[in-house]
Amino acid sequence: MNINSIDAVIFDLDGVITDTAHYHFLAWKQLAEELGIHIDKEFNERLKGVSRIDSLELILQEGNREKDFTLIEKEAMASKKNEHYCEFLKKLTPKDILPGILDLISDIKAEGLSIGLASVSRNAGTVLKALDLESVFDFCADASKISKSKPDPEIFLTACKGLNAIPHRSIGIEDAGAGVSAIKSAGMYAIGVGSTLKKADYLVNTTEELNWNEIKDAFYNWCLENKI
Repeated sequence: MNINSIDAVIFDLDGVITDTAHYHFLAWKQLAEELGIHIDKEFNERLKGVSRIDSLELILQEGNREKDFTLIEKEAMASKKNEHYCEFLKKLTPKDILPGILDLISDIKAEGLSIGLASVSRNAGTVLKALDLESVFDFCADASKISKSKPDPEIFLTACKGLNAIPHRSIGIEDAGAGVSAIKSAGMYAIGVGSTLKKADYLVNTTEELNWNEIKDAFYNWCLENKI
């Protein structure tokens, strides 16, 4: 099997390209405290890969306040959280790209493969610009292009469509369980960054361990096992 068997590699953003998860946590924590709700880093794990409004619903449920607000009020709160988050994003620079990611992207690009982004963040463009990575991605699927959040496969299927890529010939990289589930549901090969993501086809502890040659070999073996 040759390299042409791979159509595209699609990255999640937060926790894979850069770690803005902490900024999300600080922004949500600030909003939650204004509502009299306490959340910690353990709770924040439940918000990874989840859309803004769905994350708010989880926080309101945590404080037993999900029925206290109208949809319009909830949308206003979600927007307020985003304002907090955007303030934190002003600190982001190319130095915040996670270890190993630039080398991985370079190796993929060297073989002429398409690279996509699948992020439910509405600030994906702002983050890529801050990291000086706007030109790297051939297509970006974000919250503005989908109606269903992860673990629904829509965002990865949208990215594949935008790249003219066949899902089962494409690779997705995620750091959240909901994201890995979305990749698998899309029929793609799932790479998980984080030791707890047992449903991933290929697992590493950190982005620094992402090795393109090893990923290719594992993907080709997966194709043979599944007769793809």
